[in-house]
Amino acid sequence: MADKLPTEFDVVIIGTGLPESILAAACSRSGQRVLHVDSRSYYGGNWASFSFTGLLSWLKDYQQNHDSKEDMTASWQDLIHETEEVIALCKKDETIQHTEVFCYASQDVADSTQETGALQKSPSSEASAVQADSMDSAGLPKGSHSAYFSSSEERSDREPSPSPADTEDSLEKVKYCRDKVGVQTALGGDEDEDQLDLEDNTEQPKRNRITYPQMIKESRRFNIDLVSKLLYSQGSLIDLLIKSNVSRYAEFKNVTRILAFREGKVEQVPCSRADVFNSKELTMVEKRKLMKFLTFCLDYEQHSDEYQDFQQCSFSEYLKTKKLTPSLQHFILHSIAMTSESSCTTLDGLKATKNFLQCLGRFGNTPFIFPVYGQGEIPQCFCRMCAVFGGIYCLRHQVQCLVVDKDSGRCKGIIDHFGQRISASHFIVEDSYLSKDMCSHVQYKQISRAVLITDESILKTDSDQQISILIVPPLEPGTGSIRIMELCSSTMTCMKGSYLVHLTCFSSKTAREDLEPVVKQLFIPLAEAEAEDKEELRKPRLLWALYFNMRDSSGVSRSSYCGLPSNVYICSGPDCELGNEHAVKQAETLFQEIFPSEEFCPPPPNPEDIIFEGEG
Repeated sequence: MADKLPTEFDVVIIGTGLPESILAAACSRSGQRVLHVDSRSYYGGNWASFSFTGLLSWLKDYQQNHDSKEDMTASWQDLIHETEEVIALCKKDETIQHTEVFCYASQDVADSTQETGALQKSPSSEASAVQADSMDSAGLPKGSHSAYFSSSEERSDREPSPSPADTEDSLEKVKYCRDKVGVQTALGGDEDEDQLDLEDNTEQPKRNRITYPQMIKESRRFNIDLVSKLLYSQGSLIDLLIKSNVSRYAEFKNVTRILAFREGKVEQVPCSRADVFNSKELTMVEKRKLMKFLTFCLDYEQHSDEYQDFQQCSFSEYLKTKKLTPSLQHFILHSIAMTSESSCTTLDGLKATKNFLQCLGRFGNTPFIFPVYGQGEIPQCFCRMCAVFGGIYCLRHQVQCLVVDKDSGRCKGIIDHFGQRISASHFIVEDSYLSKDMCSHVQYKQISRAVLITDESILKTDSDQQISILIVPPLEPGTGSIRIMELCSSTMTCMKGSYLVHLTCFSSKTAREDLEPVVKQLFIPLAEAEAEDKEELRKPRLLWALYFNMRDSSGVSRSSYCGLPSNVYICSGPDCELGNEHAVKQAETLFQEIFPSEEFCPPPPNPEDIIFEGEG
């Protein structure tokens, strides 16, 4: 190691997910000495975003790590005193399971002479996670674009340099794309239309023909999130971003459409007053009934007599008593309250509807905004704030174990993979780093996720720059609803002419089994679309798909972990909810537990109020 770290800190944080990053910013802002480390090569953990080739590299690395046996050798014995014991940390992240990849786009190498090294060698439309090994790494996952300290590593750019195992040829393969779009991406400006237009298919002039080599070539145009979430415009994360001034590190776009899936058809839901009265889908009677009900929901607490007899009923049953038409009931339940028919109570449904309505109009016609470059930007923004106030960052930095005092039961320090012992007063650990022994009594939920790349929107309009959210009701009894988020190229998450589609639901089976029925209803694989060539089959064409299951530890209590020292605090990974409320609440709760007298992420001082040492 070229530069050894300091040996004493106030707080050591292991993992760079959203709650850990918020905590790092809060601790550093309050004057604590913070060391923030992650064994991964990128920021965000399971909240991260990747370029397309970065995602392929992540899949390949994850598969290799998943198949390899964990190295149990320890090198800390000489650093441990007789009055101390160690808690070994897990070296493998097992929060992702059942990864399956499918490529439907043409893999004709003639379309690209520079990117063949990143292509799958087989043109088969089905590529499982094991086949990810046949994909050459054309770039590592995205890291931070700010200058943080990183021991034994160079400073990280938006996308870290390829690993040493990559050949010089691999570097050349991505150089063209980096040179072409790197400056525009960094500036966040508009794309050069002349340079970035895709070649039209001469047989279907109205639809761009996007090939797999083109997706590789435009890899840096993609920012693919592992977790699919939106920000409520009146939510706790927005309030925190504004209060702490972290919002200056990010850009956001309005979600433009709320969609509904009813009777096999996708349609737009009117949610604002203007949308309701301009809607051609609703009759005048329906418009009046909808506005009357939404007005009631805004102050439903003042009219408890209207719902107190239905508190034990489901929200869907309550809606039937309000003389609303079936279409209005569907819109309110699935697209405004965004709740489940069976599990949502009347009070929960009214609360969710009120929250939706209160978020309208702050930043646009819908309650939601989305971060440009993807959800993975948000953890990096808080990491930047921590670094500004003196926090030290080390990626690719493995922590081997926690050192615990036998008498007090408190953690005294950590030992990293360089054999350096680092002491601190408080330790915050992402739960994926905990060993199986510590988690032996933990029961986890699972999230099913799918990421699709398509060539058209699921609801076409005159504009090709729509950001949409759609809730698909359960297709079969006993299953849950599926949340779909469709992102356009203006969000800087996909290449021009394509759409990035995220599907999310609670798991009952593998991700593919849970989500593929909905995928088949809304999209058509490219090969099938070209073979049929019928107008009625003009669904969005599916070019590429990834399915995976992600562990949801948001409901796990502290007492579930075995042998946890009193000054070690655990942060959970992403949950299945649409917003980020749980992560923010978790970070604030832990911070106030550790530092009860400190304010959580106060506003930054005005530059003129800062007094430097020696200025009196």
